[in-house]
Amino acid sequence: MKFSVDPWDVEYGTSVELAESESAGTIVTDIEMPAGGWRPVDALSGVTADCILFVDGVRRIDARVWIDGDQPGICASYAAGVVRCDGRATITDISVARGMFSTAPTAAAIVTTKAEYPARMAPSSDIAGLMLAVHERMAECEVLLASRAGSADLIVIDGPLRGRAHIDRAIGFIKSHAVRYLPEELHAIVGTLAAGQRTPVFTIGSTWSRHAWYLRLPGPSGSPWSGIVRCECSPDLAPDAAVALANVTSAVLPRFASEPHKDTRAPQNLYPIGGLERELRHRLGDQALLFRSLQRAAAA
Repeated sequence: MKFSVDPWDVEYGTSVELAESESAGTIVTDIEMPAGGWRPVDALSGVTADCILFVDGVRRIDARVWIDGDQPGICASYAAGVVRCDGRATITDISVARGMFSTAPTAAAIVTTKAEYPARMAPSSDIAGLMLAVHERMAECEVLLASRAGSADLIVIDGPLRGRAHIDRAIGFIKSHAVRYLPEELHAIVGTLAAGQRTPVFTIGSTWSRHAWYLRLPGPSGSPWSGIVRCECSPDLAPDAAVALANVTSAVLPRFASEPHKDTRAPQNLYPIGGLERELRHRLGDQALLFRSLQRAAAA
C-alpha cells in the first residue's frame, strides 16, 4: 500500500458533530407521575453514593492521508478512561489506541517511528463517515473500561448511553440538546428547574429506548436552559429503579459541577470528566511529532 499525507490542517473541515440524529419518537411521560401533575422534583436528603465512576473518551485526527493516490483516510488517536470518586478522585484505568480509518480495499497498517496505525474500515469515505468510525472505536474502549471498573453506586458515562445500557448502575450524561423530546407544556417545566432539581422520569422510544430525565446543575443564571443536562438509564430498569437512580443523580452530581473561571463548558462539564479529558489528551501524544513521523513514513 502506498499512501501520502495531506499537508492541510487536519482540523479543516472536520468539525463534525456526532450528536444523536433522531426525532423525538414515542415519549411516555407517566413513568413517575401523571403528565398533568408534572412538577420539578427536589433532591432527596439522605440519598448518597459512596463510590461514583466517571467514564469518558477523547479522539483526535493526527493526519489526513490518501491511499493509493485517490482514496481518502485519516490517521487518528483515541483514548478512554475511568475516574473513581470515593472520597478522593483517582484515575483508575486508561486505554489509548490508534487507527488508519478508510474504505480503501488495499488499506494496511501504517507504521512510523513514533506509533502504529492499524487499518480500520469506515462506513463511508466522507469525513463524517471516517469520524464516525473513530467515535465507534472510542466508544468500544469506554464500554470495556466501564465493564471492568468494578462495582459502584453510580457510573456516569459522558454522552448518550446507547450501546452501554447493559452496564449496571450506569447513566448517560448528555450536555447538549439537539432534540426536543417533551411536549410543549412539559418542555416548559425544564426551564423552571432550580439548581439540584430534576424533571420526573420519562421514557424515550425512538431508534433506541431508554428512561430519561433533565437535571439542572448549579451555576450562573443565563438562558432558561443554562446548566441543564439530560440523564439516561437502561429501559430494562423497572420504573421504581429508574426513579431511584434519578434521585441519586440529583443528590450527588451537583457537587461535581464545574465553574466558569475553571472550565468554559461549566457547569455541565463535571470536574472529574474535565480532569480526565485533560489527562487523556496528554496520553494521545504530541500531534506535531506524530504528523511528522507519518510524513517520513509516507516518503520512505
